[in-house]
Amino acid sequence: MATVKVHEKVFVPYLSSEEIIAKVKELAEILNKDYAGKKPLFIAVLNGSFMFAADLFKYLTIDAEICFIKLASYKGTKSTGHVITAIGLDTDITGREIIILEDIIDTGKTINQFLPQLYNQQPASLKIAVLLHKPEATIFPVPIDYICFTIPNKFVLGYGLDYDGLGRNLAQLYQLKED
Repeated sequence: MATVKVHEKVFVPYLSSEEIIAKVKELAEILNKDYAGKKPLFIAVLNGSFMFAADLFKYLTIDAEICFIKLASYKGTKSTGHVITAIGLDTDITGREIIILEDIIDTGKTINQFLPQLYNQQPASLKIAVLLHKPEATIFPVPIDYICFTIPNKFVLGYGLDYDGLGRNLAQLYQLKED
């Protein structure tokens, strides 16, 4: 993997597409066991989780449904501190087994502010599955149940994650090059 340049910033290879897919398959196997005989509803948080959600669904053998919501708190490489819900949840989750799919949890603010809305709808259970977690950056408590990768507090791009709209289409993950 070569470096990539996005909006005048240079990103270096971090995780290959093979490493990512291997972890996504591993997560699918766990979810297939944990939810055998159940029909969970996956809630994928857009825009970043679309590749993660699509790849995960390829390896699920259980009956499952998926819907999408849009929560945002980023501008550039920094969190704005304000959570914006652009597309709301339009599916009744009362009594359902819910699994939230997130691309990345760093400060935890976005998902932390969204969880009460979900709990108010009284799901049977609510779990969080995340591709990437940055524990060093986590400020808000988030009960993460499934983690594919724990990573350092560095900005990453690719596999659905962007830098000001670009880079989501990269099949692997890149990390911002330090000067």
